[in-house]
Amino acid sequence: MTTGRLARTLRALLRQKQGSVVTEFALLAPTILALMLGVLQIGIGMQNYNAMRSVASDVMRYAVVNYQTGNELTNDQIRFYLRSIAIKSPYKLESARLAISVTNVIDPRIDGTVEKTVTMTYSIPTVLSFIGVDAFPITYTQPLFLMES
Repeated sequence: MTTGRLARTLRALLRQKQGSVVTEFALLAPTILALMLGVLQIGIGMQNYNAMRSVASDVMRYAVVNYQTGNELTNDQIRFYLRSIAIKSPYKLESARLAISVTNVIDPRIDGTVEKTVTMTYSIPTVLSFIGVDAFPITYTQPLFLMES
């Protein structure tokens, strides 16, 4: 091949645009896919956080009603009820990913009450494992105030 012919072939190759779209897509596709899945991951996290808030509200209502009728629940009973609500519809949190603690506060902030703290930690499943993002925990804590009899 002569130098002139080689130069013409190189110029012809530089003018070719047919493969550029495929190349650009191959470079950008992983980033765009990760961004789209990141938005999905945030949505899953927010749904799980809102589920934890709603479960806590349901359990607080349950504890207050029981306490007012003279049925003083133990921390274990509250924790058991919380888990049973959380894993059922509509919340459907995975029991293995959910950690719950109910503790008594030694010095309640409001006189004449029993104060408890309910803490839930949930490990959100990930859809981003292909880029090295592992499941990450979210925690929700809420105080529970019950009137002393």
